[in-house]
Amino acid sequence: MRPQPPALPDTGPADTPLTSGLAARLPHWEEVYRDLHAHPEPAFREHRTAAVVARELAGADGWEVTPGVGGTGVVAVLRNGDGPVVWLRADMDALPVEERTGLPYASLEPGLMHACGHDVHVAALLAACRQLAAHPATWNGTAVAVFQPAEEVGRGARAMLDDGVLDRFPRPSVVLGQHVGPLPAGVVVTRPGAVMAAADSIRVTLYGTGAHASTPHLAVDPVVMAAAAVLRLQTVSARQAALNPSAVLTVGALHSGTVANVIPHTAELLCSLRTYDERTREEVLAEIRRIVRAEADAQGATRPPDVEPYDPFPLTVNDAEATGRLLTALAQAGTVTRTLPVPLGGSEDFGRFATAAGCPSVFFHFGGADPGSFDAEAVEALERGALPPGTVMNHSPFYAPSDRHAVAAGTRHLLAAAGAWLGPGGGTGTAPREA
Repeated sequence: MRPQPPALPDTGPADTPLTSGLAARLPHWEEVYRDLHAHPEPAFREHRTAAVVARELAGADGWEVTPGVGGTGVVAVLRNGDGPVVWLRADMDALPVEERTGLPYASLEPGLMHACGHDVHVAALLAACRQLAAHPATWNGTAVAVFQPAEEVGRGARAMLDDGVLDRFPRPSVVLGQHVGPLPAGVVVTRPGAVMAAADSIRVTLYGTGAHASTPHLAVDPVVMAAAAVLRLQTVSARQAALNPSAVLTVGALHSGTVANVIPHTAELLCSLRTYDERTREEVLAEIRRIVRAEADAQGATRPPDVEPYDPFPLTVNDAEATGRLLTALAQAGTVTRTLPVPLGGSEDFGRFATAAGCPSVFFHFGGADPGSFDAEAVEALERGALPPGTVMNHSPFYAPSDRHAVAAGTRHLLAAAGAWLGPGGGTGTAPREA
């Protein structure tokens, strides 16, 4: 008989002191998730989302709520005697993606979608806040809930830091964060050390000489220049293949011209670069500059191209000791864990908080899919450490976590993680189990 995918029961595992009563409250938090999913907001414009957060926290006894941190961020503090200060972070912003899930609670905002699951993050952290307030006798210390804006553009954590978040609120002993993904609910993946790539967006502007489409001999065509540059840039990642993990360079957009019968003056490439150390980052940036400059020279460009990195994301690094402590707590709570062999290629600005505070941090990914949707082929793929064929990934217009499973799983994971520092025993116990 083939093994079944690891899963949480519909109501979750047996209650712990911090999760007591959660099952009865889950319908409310699932409805909060559906509401947030239907009303996505872009980076630094999460006004309605922040209002929902503030309203829900107002009903949780003891939380001191401060809106408007770093623009639209919300910070809430719950003090419960002596002990460590644990920051729990959720991001709030959506993506400029047209939703195609067909869900009854699909986005009502044209061209905007919670395609990355930040709506789950917010709902799960709100639910965890309510649980912490409901069970003060089961933990000691200070919990700080950080609802962060603008993660998708890599500027939200920096905005909150620039707004004095470390000085205005209790400084963290540890910072914890999570991200939903297309794994079955009940599974968590992470690793000590580097867990997510550093990233740069790069804007390349190529300059030509415009003309009528009927007289290309009178023009320096930036569209041809851009097309040649794109093909050449595709070789950059190949030359990094010996590294493990290797740098990844993707051209995500090419913009030039407006009509068919005009050769434009300029073309713009938007690229995404993922790296795992600063030396490689600088080498690849230099290679990008060399390639686009050479293509411009080869075609007689009137001026050299501009290469502008923007919206940088730092390397996300998990503290080794804190990661082991968190995985042990998750295992005790019934979660199946898997240690990633190499960092993930996605990027986060989560790590800026702990870096600025000089404290450890741990970031982990958890499953938000219905475990019952994983057939034998999918189970085999997971056993190999791969996602099943046809898996819909974050940032897809078709991606949506299961409202029934993702919020429950995310809430339980956050409470288990927080309890590793706030709960009796400080997270000591049995070792985590592998998927």
